[in-house]
Amino acid sequence: MGMITTKDGTEIYYKDWGRGQPVLFSHGWPLSADMWEYQMLHLARHGYRAVAFDRRGFGRSSQPWDGYDYDTFADDIAQLIEHLDLQDVVLVGFSMGGGDVVRYLTRHGSGRVAKLVLISAVTPFFIKSEDHPDGVPSEVFEGIRAGIANDRPQFLDDFNTIFYGTNRPGSKVSKGVLTQTLQIALQASIKGTIDCVTAFSETDFRREMAEITVPTLIIHGDDDQTVPIEPTAKLAASIVPGAQLKVYPGAPHATCTTHKDQVSADLLAFIRS
Repeated sequence: MGMITTKDGTEIYYKDWGRGQPVLFSHGWPLSADMWEYQMLHLARHGYRAVAFDRRGFGRSSQPWDGYDYDTFADDIAQLIEHLDLQDVVLVGFSMGGGDVVRYLTRHGSGRVAKLVLISAVTPFFIKSEDHPDGVPSEVFEGIRAGIANDRPQFLDDFNTIFYGTNRPGSKVSKGVLTQTLQIALQASIKGTIDCVTAFSETDFRREMAEITVPTLIIHGDDDQTVPIEPTAKLAASIVPGAQLKVYPGAPHATCTTHKDQVSADLLAFIRS
């Protein structure tokens, strides 16, 4: 088991598979590095070094009371990258993890970074505002925080429905996958789970994403009920210079599981390009 201790004393768990050019994965809310097992296995088998970590407060990392903001998340990544001395790394972020890797790039620079991949990401701006009318209303996030505080296990179990799109005809998500997802989510700190809702909904990455200079791939399902594509992926693709957008028809939020083979193949092709 890999573990580093950050400058504020938080322990960050990571897994490190394979050898070759490194690919660093940042997971979604409220999950852990385990959500990446299909992509990590695929890339490690094809000659790459796959590294994934549990965000502070989640999975096997420690559960500090505070630090659930994107500057701190980016600093945690920086310390992990430096600890492992990763060079020419491909950064991959899913959902709220997209913000982690974007903020790492804009806060710590691209000196160690080769490419960027954003999958079902909340970037560049999730919440509705006067200058972002297509965003999600703040009441939705208030309801999420209240639901977690009231009955976290049931809320997260219900959340799986839109996360995986099991309310859509023809959904083929197994009971095992849903059980695993709930199990992973319940490992997290309730405080971190609540605080991260504020972080991923209210952080505005629009200005800094325009400064990204590394090759960028954006993957998003057009039936994402959790992070709608219009105010996120499509806007991101118009902001990041030269970004490539791949839209998966009919795909829900959890593309890394429901469309795992397609995501793995597209990741490999982009890294090799």
